[in-house]
Amino acid sequence: MIQPPYLTAGDTIGIVAPARKVNREELAFAIRWWEEKGFRVVLGKHLFAEHHQYAGTDAARMEDLQNMLDNSNIKAVFCARGGYGTLRIIDQLEWLSFNLDPKWICGFSDITVLHAHINKICRVATIHTTMPVSMNGNNLINLETLFQTLTGEHLTYKCKPHALNRTGECTGELIGGNLSLLYALSGSISDLDTTNKILFIEDVDEYLYHIDRMLLQLKRSGKLKNLAGLLVGNFTKMRDNEIAFGSTFEQIIREHCEEYNFPLAFNFPAGHDEINVAMKFGVNCALRVEGAKTVVEWET
Repeated sequence: MIQPPYLTAGDTIGIVAPARKVNREELAFAIRWWEEKGFRVVLGKHLFAEHHQYAGTDAARMEDLQNMLDNSNIKAVFCARGGYGTLRIIDQLEWLSFNLDPKWICGFSDITVLHAHINKICRVATIHTTMPVSMNGNNLINLETLFQTLTGEHLTYKCKPHALNRTGECTGELIGGNLSLLYALSGSISDLDTTNKILFIEDVDEYLYHIDRMLLQLKRSGKLKNLAGLLVGNFTKMRDNEIAFGSTFEQIIREHCEEYNFPLAFNFPAGHDEINVAMKFGVNCALRVEGAKTVVEWET
């Protein structure tokens, strides 16, 4: 696995919108924040375009992202926001220049498409992190961990225990992202290989029965069988039908992992919630699930 160079003051960051539309006001804080940190910010040509719910047509969004991938002066590419749309352009992107001159691709939620595809096809590390549209009003820890991750500081996170945790220790490459997008990528060329990996999952605004269905898909496709460990982030605004499903999302996940013996940790503070710490995907990390806490520590 290749890690792109970490950023230093004076480097250039690009911002594109491969999914839902954004406006200039929504990104003003993020642009100012990066500039105050000593970085240059370059915006995609079509960043503020609109096409229904998207930030411009598929062709426009693809062009912006391709230009950032190909531009050797850009050292990190931030996706402005998630929503939906990255899946519509992933197969039109060309990765030769990116493979020769890798850079950090940053975001979460719908950007899981890029994380997974780059991991599988390019074998280049990426960063799962808050995005520019959310940086104004973000919890300070989100911004601090983003800066620390992008500039190569040592990362160690500790999170509170959960009654359904399964204790144990493992090391492995961290992969994953939004569960609904991982489900959507199943069977495609972007589908992740989970063997001996630590899988991170999170989701938002989903019905409990669909969480169950997605976990069953992971199980039936063999993605849980050979995991090194499972790290469960924020599952926010979970919904239920009028007739209750009968299990919490934690109970659903634990049930489908019961026959395996890998470490399992809930309460990791990443995903669609107030705290969304930055993580390096495609980089080895150590997961220790203890009775009193969970510790996740990355190699530098």
